[in-house]
Amino acid sequence: METQYTYQIRHIQLQQPLSLPALEEDRGGQYLVYWWQSIPLGHLFLEPGTVLSFQEYQERVLYAVRPSLEFYAQRSLVSVPEKPNGLPLQPLTDWVNDLEVVLQDFLPETLPDQVPVSVVICTCNRPQQLAQCLERFTHLACLPQELLVVDNAPKDDATKEVVRQFAGVRYVREPQVGLDVARNTGARLAHYPVVAFVDDDVTIHEAWLYQVWETFQDPKVAAMTGLVLAAELKSEAQCIFEKHWSFNRGFLDKTFEAEFFRSTFRKGPPVWKIGAGANMAFRKSVFEDVGYFDELLDAGAAGCNGDSEMWYRILAKGHTIHYNPRAVVFHAHREGVQELKRQIFNYMRGHTVAALVQRQHQRAGYLKYLIKLFVVSYSRSAVKGFPAYNFRYRTLWAQITGVVAGFGFYLKHKVSQGKITMK
Repeated sequence: METQYTYQIRHIQLQQPLSLPALEEDRGGQYLVYWWQSIPLGHLFLEPGTVLSFQEYQERVLYAVRPSLEFYAQRSLVSVPEKPNGLPLQPLTDWVNDLEVVLQDFLPETLPDQVPVSVVICTCNRPQQLAQCLERFTHLACLPQELLVVDNAPKDDATKEVVRQFAGVRYVREPQVGLDVARNTGARLAHYPVVAFVDDDVTIHEAWLYQVWETFQDPKVAAMTGLVLAAELKSEAQCIFEKHWSFNRGFLDKTFEAEFFRSTFRKGPPVWKIGAGANMAFRKSVFEDVGYFDELLDAGAAGCNGDSEMWYRILAKGHTIHYNPRAVVFHAHREGVQELKRQIFNYMRGHTVAALVQRQHQRAGYLKYLIKLFVVSYSRSAVKGFPAYNFRYRTLWAQITGVVAGFGFYLKHKVSQGKITMK
């Protein structure tokens, strides 16, 4: 049976002495994220009441960060000594000097004051979240040359008043409702060669912008995504989301290119695994090649997946997308279960519409994928969750009805517009 506890989030720097976390039954669990300076290396959930010796805890930490250490060691040509069980030969406390060598190439000695990036924040009647998001930008050592807030279908001037409090932030009012409408407005008005998008409910890491810009120093990269960590896990809904719907795509760099697209085409390329729209960026020139975001998708329309549908078109055109886990933001998940259910309904409605739109491209195998998802996966979940439908299964009905609504939305717009086309 799955645990349903809340978790205290702790960010642990491995260059500091490691200590055994206290896990008391009445204080919830702990979600531990391990870093070396600004580089995230791995994470670990510890349940309430877990009893560990220091040696056992150290081995769990090593297991959590081992893939990252191997990845960075390989890229820096530094060998990682092993035991037969795959763990490092030395205790973690003896790894400090080795980590310094392994990771030094990934830590800039100095950061530029500014980089030629336009940052776009799309917001819709959430002035408090926007203010918190913008506040973080004032603490960056490396600043964007342009910071643009697109106020989508505002009901009052609250967002505009928030923006006025932050010097140098450009405000644009977009009256037509829709997240992808707002994204397109921001992309068209951006002045710089890289356009980065963050949601208004994220907090950016101090190295985020530099890492976004650094990713595009590879001329092959047309788009990128970054690591999204939970900002808090204080409610059941937040824990459900993080454990079963997480935006976290891992702690290793990943490159998505033509081979990924070709090898998965018959089943439908799982472009939603590339990242999250809360933390993504594009070369401005790629919009001229593949078009802008499909405005039938995402919030204010189908509900979601305008980001992944865009990634699909970028890959279909033969471009490269890179996932950089060193570009980190922290996302505030929905606190209430009803909010989460609405979110998941919209996710699955948008997911279905996007899959059907993408299917029009040379008949990619998304219809089989959707049928399998609906008939096989949801049937299994219905059996496994019966009768209580607790924790992860609390959103099952929202998922099912979201898929059904997605088919309806697609057919309605296909009829009313003649045919939904890849833009």
